[in-house]
Amino acid sequence: MKQESRVRLEVDLKKLSGNFNEIRRRVAPTAVMAVLKANAYGLGVLPVAETVRAAGAACFGVAEINEAIELAPLGLPVQILGNLLPDEIAPAVEYGIVCPLNDLGMAKEISAEAVRQNRRVRGAVTVDSGMGRLGMQAAAAAREILAMRALPNLELVGIYSHCSSAYQRYDDYTALQLGRFKALLAELAAEGMTFPFVHIAASDALNNFPESTRPPFTLCRCGINMYGYCDPEVRPSMHLVPVVELKTRLAAVRILPAGASIGYGRMHRLRQDTRVGTIAAGYADGLPLALSNRGYVLVNGRLCPVLGRISMDYTTISLENVPEAQPGDEVVCVGTQGDQTITLEEWAQLKGTHAYELLCSIGSRVGRSYLS
Repeated sequence: MKQESRVRLEVDLKKLSGNFNEIRRRVAPTAVMAVLKANAYGLGVLPVAETVRAAGAACFGVAEINEAIELAPLGLPVQILGNLLPDEIAPAVEYGIVCPLNDLGMAKEISAEAVRQNRRVRGAVTVDSGMGRLGMQAAAAAREILAMRALPNLELVGIYSHCSSAYQRYDDYTALQLGRFKALLAELAAEGMTFPFVHIAASDALNNFPESTRPPFTLCRCGINMYGYCDPEVRPSMHLVPVVELKTRLAAVRILPAGASIGYGRMHRLRQDTRVGTIAAGYADGLPLALSNRGYVLVNGRLCPVLGRISMDYTTISLENVPEAQPGDEVVCVGTQGDQTITLEEWAQLKGTHAYELLCSIGSRVGRSYLS
C-alpha cells in the first residue's frame, strides 16, 4: 500500500478559479486560453484544466502532442503552441487538435493527412514577429498564408505570435512586434482573409501591454498569472493570489555540538551547541540549491534558517527558534504558517530566476493535493 508523500504541493482550486475570473474580467471581451503545458506548470494538469474550464476558459494551450491528447476528452479546443514533429501529425489530426501551421509546407502535410483520414483539421498560423523561434517572418508571410486557404480539409481558425520581452515595461521592441503583427493582419484582411482567434499576448503582455488584448486581438494566452505569479519585472495590473503551498515534515531533531559541520562540503559550521532539524525535502523535491545557507522554512509558525548545503532528499535547518519542535511536525517550505509567509518570489530572488522555473522544478515524487 502506497504511503502518503513526504512532500506535498497543495493547490487551492478556489483561488485558481478566482485568479482566472479576475483575468477574464481584466481582458473582456477578449477570450482567454489557459496554457497548461508541462503538467500545468507542475501543478497537475487535469484538476487545473477542469477548474479553469468551469471558470470560462475558451480553449487550452499546450506544448506537445501527448499533452494535447490528454486534454482532448475535456471538450474544449486544444492548441499545440509551437510545432509538430513529422510523426505527431497523424495523431494530432486523429484527436482533433488545433495544429500549428509554421509554414506552407507544414500546412500541406497536415492537410494531406486530414484528407487521408477523411477528417477536417483545424489549424492556427504561427507568425514570427520578432521572437526568432518558430513561424513565418511577419513581413513576408502573407503569400504563404493566403495559399493555405486552398488546402483541402484544413480550417484556419487562428493566427498568433509571441512577444520576446513583454515582461519589460514600456518595451519598444514589444511595440514593434505588435506593429508588425497588426500590419500582417491588415494585409490579409485586405485580401478577404480573417481569423476567429487572433492572439499575441501571454501573461507578461496582459499586464504590461493591455493593447495586446484589444482589437484586432480576440484571444489571449494565460499561464503563470493563473497560478498567482508574474515575472519579476512585470508591473501587476490584476489582484492575483498564489495558489500553491509546498509542505513537508521534520524527519529528525538533534542537538549537535559547537564546531560540528553540516552537509556536503561542510558549508556550515556550528558556533555553539545547536538544536537542528532535518526536513524530508531536498532539491529532488524542488528546493533550489540557492537556498543553501541562505533560505528559510517555517516550523510552528516561526522562521527557521537553512544550515549548509541542501541535498537531494533532505535539508538541515536550525530549530533554535522552535525548541518544542518534534519529528513529524509540519514544515512549510513555500506558503503561510501562523502569521509568517515564505513566497516563491523570495526563492526566485535568491536563485536569480522566476516562478516559472521553480514551479516546473517541483519533483515528480511530490504529492499533489487539491483544495476546493
